[in-house]
Amino acid sequence: MSWIVVDVESDGPVPPEFSMICFGAVVVTDKLDQTFYGEVAPISDRTNLAAAAISGISRARHELFEKPEIVMPRFADWVAANTKGRPIFVSDNPAFDWQWINYYFHKFCGGNPFGYSARRIGDLYCGMEKNAYAQWKHLRKTRHDHNPVNDAKGNAEALLAMQKLGLKARFE
Repeated sequence: MSWIVVDVESDGPVPPEFSMICFGAVVVTDKLDQTFYGEVAPISDRTNLAAAAISGISRARHELFEKPEIVMPRFADWVAANTKGRPIFVSDNPAFDWQWINYYFHKFCGGNPFGYSARRIGDLYCGMEKNAYAQWKHLRKTRHDHNPVNDAKGNAEALLAMQKLGLKARFE
C-alpha cells in the first residue's frame, strides 16, 4: 500500500458550489520525491474571496488554468504510476481535502482511485499519544505556506517522524 498525502486549496467551502483552485500530492517515502501539482479552472461562478486569498491565486489567473477534465485524469494516472498496492489518501484535514478530490475524481474521471476512505494525520498522532488533544504539527519540517505541494510534503514529513516515534506503518 502506498500512502499519498494530499492538500487542496479552493475558493470556497464545498464542491460544486465553489471550485478547487490547486492541489498537491506526495507519496510518503524517505525521499518525498514523488510529487504532483495540479491547477484546475473554476467549475462555479461563485468565489469566496477570503477562501481564494489563502492560495494567493487571483480569480483572473484561476480562470486560465486547465480544465479539470484534463487535470484529474492526469492525476489519476500519476496515482496509478506511483502506487504499490492500494493507494491510501492521507491529509491534515480529509473532511476538507477529501471532499474536493473525491468530487472531482467522480465528476471528471468516473471514479476515485483512493476508493471511499481517508486517514487523518492528527488522529493517528492522537492515537499514538493516547491523548485526543495531542498536537502534531511541530513534526513538519517544510513550512506550511499554502502551496499545496509544500503543505503535503510537510504533512508527509510528520508521518515519517511519527513512524520514527513508533507508528507502525510501512511507507513504500
